Amino acid sequence: MERLDFNDNPNIGVYCSANDSTIFIPPLLPKKIVKKIKNALEVTPVPLSIAKATIIGSLMVMNSKGVMITEFADSNTIAMIEQQQLKVEKIYEVINAAGNDILVNDHAALVHPQLQQKTIKAIEQTMDVPVTTGTIAGLPTVGMAAVVTNKGCLCHPKVTEEEKHLLEDVFDCEVMIGTVNHGFPMIGSGLVANSKGAIIGDQTTGIEMGRIEEALGFFD
Repeated sequence: MERLDFNDNPNIGVYCSANDSTIFIPPLLPKKIVKKIKNALEVTPVPLSIAKATIIGSLMVMNSKGVMITEFADSNTIAMIEQQQLKVEKIYEVINAAGNDILVNDHAALVHPQLQQKTIKAIEQTMDVPVTTGTIAGLPTVGMAAVVTNKGCLCHPKVTEEEKHLLEDVFDCEVMIGTVNHGFPMIGSGLVANSKGAIIGDQTTGIEMGRIEEALGFFD
C-alpha cells in the first residue's frame, strides 16, 4: 500500500482506474509517482486522457474483462484501452460518469439505480458480470461511495444495514466501513485498489490504512 498525491491533490481515485493487471493514469505524472503506483498494485501503468480530461476515475470503470466509459471518449482513447485486451463500451445517457456510478469487480456490479436498462445490459455484456441496482449511504453514486476488489469491499460509514447486506450478497465478500484522507467518507475518491495492493491519498491516517488493509484482505 502506498500513500500518494497527484500534484498536491489527495483525491487520487478521481484520476485513475485499475484492475489486477493495468492502471490508467493521467499523462505527465512524475516518474517516481508512476513507479510507486506500478509497485504498489503490480500493474502496467498506461497514461490516458478522456475528452481532454484527466478525471479518469470518474469517467470510466473497469474489471479484468472490460471497461465502461463516458460517451465523450474519442476513438484514440478507445483504441488505447483496447490495446490492453479489454472490451470497451460507451454509456449513452445523461448518467454517464461511469466511475462514479458503477461499483464492479470480476464477479458482480452494483450500479446507480437510475441507469437505463440498455446501459445495464451493456455492463453485463462488456464486463461479463451480473448487475444489481442500489445505493450506498443513500447515495446513487456507488462507484465513489465504496471500493471493491475480488477480495473485499470498503464502503461509506453511513451505509445502512440493508445496503450492507445487499453489498455482501452482490459481491459475496465481507463489507467493512471506513474513510480516507482523514475522515472523508467517499472511499472511491481517495483509494484505488486491486487484489494485490492499493494506493491511497496522502492525507489518509494510519488508522484508516489499517482499516483498508483489513477490508481488502491485505493481511493474508
